[in-house]
Amino acid sequence: MVYNFNSGPSILPKEVFEQAATAITDFNNTGLSILEIGHRTDLFMSVLEEATALVKELMQLSAEKEVLFLHGGASTQFFQVPMNLLNEQAMAAYLDCGVWGIKPIKEARLFGKVEVVASSKDRNYTYIPKNFSVPADAAYFHYTTNNTIEGTQMHFIPDTQVPLVADMSSDILSTVIDFNRFSLIYAGAQKNIGAAGVNLLVVDKDILGKTNRKIPSMMDYRVHIENGSMLNTPPVFAIYVCLLTLRWLKKIGGIAAAEKVNNEKAALLYDTLDSLPVFRPTVAKEDRSKMNVVFIIEDPALEKDFLARCKQEQMVGIKGHRSVGGFRASLYNALPLKSVQVLTDIMKDFAFKNG
Repeated sequence: MVYNFNSGPSILPKEVFEQAATAITDFNNTGLSILEIGHRTDLFMSVLEEATALVKELMQLSAEKEVLFLHGGASTQFFQVPMNLLNEQAMAAYLDCGVWGIKPIKEARLFGKVEVVASSKDRNYTYIPKNFSVPADAAYFHYTTNNTIEGTQMHFIPDTQVPLVADMSSDILSTVIDFNRFSLIYAGAQKNIGAAGVNLLVVDKDILGKTNRKIPSMMDYRVHIENGSMLNTPPVFAIYVCLLTLRWLKKIGGIAAAEKVNNEKAALLYDTLDSLPVFRPTVAKEDRSKMNVVFIIEDPALEKDFLARCKQEQMVGIKGHRSVGGFRASLYNALPLKSVQVLTDIMKDFAFKNG
C-alpha cells in the first residue's frame, strides 16, 4: 500500500478515482467518455450545476455569493483579484506569511498601491502575526489561510470591516468557518476539492464593478458570472472530479465530519513529533497547520536515512519543499487516519534506533 502525503496534486478519495476512471470510458452509461462530451450539452451542464450547488450547500453560502469554476489555478488569482478590485490610486492591504503571500503582493503592485500590514519574515515565516490592524481605507484585505510550504495556518478570521479576500487553496473545506465573512475566496482544486486544472472562486457580486480600468473579458469576474463559468470551454474533466469529491465530502458528513478526522490526524502527528527528541516541528504551536505538518531532524546527517525508510515503507511526499528543506506531511481531507498512524509508528521506530 502506498501512503500519499503529497502537498498537491495530492490524495483524493479512492471512490473518486474509481468513478472518474469509469467515466473516462463510459460517462453515466452514455457510451461517451467524460473527456469527449460537449461542454454545453445537458450532460455536462448537470455536472456543473450540481457541483455549484454542492459548494453552496457545504459552505452554507448566502444568496449573495456567486460560485465560479475557472481556469488558471490560484496563481492566476494573484493578478485577477487586484485587476477586478483595485483602482490604480487605491490601496489594498496584504498579509505576508510566506511564499503564497509574497507572490500575490508582487502581482497586486502592478495594479495599485499595496500596504503589507504584517509579516512573519523576521522568524523565517514560522508563525502567524497577531494584533495587526487593517487600514480602514483599504479596498480589501488579502491573506492566505494556510501556508503549504511553511506549515502555518490562520486559526482566526481577522476582525475588520474591510472586504476580506482569502486564498484558501490548501485548507478549504477542511474546517468549519463562516465562509460568508469573506467577499472573495479562491482555491486551486488540487488539494481538498479535486484534480489540478480548475480554480474555485466564491465572490460577492456587490464588490465588483468598482474599478475604473478596462478589464479583458476573460479576466472580468462579472462576465464569468453572467456566463455561468461557461465563457469559454471549461476544464470539463477537472470539474467532474470536483463534483465527485464534493459528493464524497457530503456523504461522509460534510465539513464538520472532515474537520473531526483532520483534528485527530494533526494531533496524532504533532504529539508524536513533540515526544521524540530526534524530530522538531518548525512552527509556533498556536499557528501549526492541520493540513501541512512541517518538521526537521535535529541531526541533518539522519535526513537521508529517514527518507530512505519512508521510501521503503511506501511513504510518498514526505520530503519538504525545496525552499525550506526538512520534511512535510500533508494531511488533506482524503488522507485516512491510518496513514498517519503508520507514519508515526515509523517515526517512533526510527527515533528508537537513532535517538
